[in-house]
Amino acid sequence: MPRLVILLLLALPLLAQPPRGFFNWWDSPIAKDLNLSDDQTRQIRGIVKEYRLKLIDQRAAVQKAEAEMEDVFNEDALDQRRANDSIERLITARGDLTRSFTQMSLRLRSVLTADQYRELQKRRPAGPNPEVMRERLQLRQQRRQGPPPPPPQQQ
Repeated sequence: MPRLVILLLLALPLLAQPPRGFFNWWDSPIAKDLNLSDDQTRQIRGIVKEYRLKLIDQRAAVQKAEAEMEDVFNEDALDQRRANDSIERLITARGDLTRSFTQMSLRLRSVLTADQYRELQKRRPAGPNPEVMRERLQLRQQRRQGPPPPPPQQQ
């Protein structure tokens, strides 16, 4: 049973990823190669700025809900009601984040021409970047373990 809980908790961050096809293309070299006009660049920056704080808050809400659920699952005496409540909070937080990110992506898509969008789709990553996924997993593990010990001092 403990292995199942650990596997579930390790798999949860994967579910928090944006839907396939959505990625931060506006912050990548791909955007430079789309031949965006100055007006398009200005519109994209405005849309991203408009959503930035909301997305930051919603990502934090997802992380908080994940941590709360992990705490409930790690209790010696599992409380089914509290566990289900924490699951619902996590589902809601992820849904809110996905909705906002998708709405922002729709608005960004409307700025692009059909040819620019087709080119963007050709260049999008095929799946989650393994290096990014590895880094995220390491960060989560570090948060659980606390800060690393200070390096030994040389004399």
